[in-house]
Amino acid sequence: MITFDCVNKWYGSYHALTDVSAEVEKGEVVVVCGPSGSGKSTLIRTVNRLEEIQKGKIVFDGQDIYVPKLDLNHFRARVGFVFQSFNLFPHLSVLDNIVVAPVNVLGAKRAQARIHARELLERVGLAAKADAFPGQLSGGQQQRVAIARALAMNPPAMLFDEPTSALDPEMVGEVLQVMKSLARDGMTMICVTHEMGFAREVADRVWFMDQGRLIETGTPEEFFLRPQSERAQKFLSDLRSH
Repeated sequence: MITFDCVNKWYGSYHALTDVSAEVEKGEVVVVCGPSGSGKSTLIRTVNRLEEIQKGKIVFDGQDIYVPKLDLNHFRARVGFVFQSFNLFPHLSVLDNIVVAPVNVLGAKRAQARIHARELLERVGLAAKADAFPGQLSGGQQQRVAIARALAMNPPAMLFDEPTSALDPEMVGEVLQVMKSLARDGMTMICVTHEMGFAREVADRVWFMDQGRLIETGTPEEFFLRPQSERAQKFLSDLRSH
């Protein structure tokens, strides 16, 4: 579903991503972990071109996403993206936050989009909040609305950029539950997260990054029980000591 081929990214002279090559299979859940500043969020943001790469190739669902004639808005409509900071429209109700993109970008009929939005709110456990505004919701509820909004575009894959890091600890679980249910339903997902319990339980593969490089990849069992690189061993021992 997603292929990174020798991907490189610079900010000025700072080499943020160095020769990253990896693949995400259809229906696979990949958790990207590593210390702060390792390039995790930068990598995931290259998939919908929120960050541009300077060298290499990224293929999404069979399409080279850096071809010159790519219709960027049309392409981005196919990539579900859930941000750390929710990014809901504060002046729109929960239902309208979910309806706005299918109607305006995909040309969906409003009545049909509203029915689909209510189904998605049911799925994320917020059917009763359709008419509320984002400011009336907890952080965990807002993030679940953001997930429903991304799903409204029927994307073939979902990207999560530290979706729980802005949440109070008691709200983290409700968001992870929704992500787990998506994984069970076979959604292709890349998740940048510090939630190692989620990685152990849900990931098909764990990618470990450090200093802009993909240091190692493996199943959760391989990564957590038998990490290969010294850097990953230190990362895990630091986590355990916390």
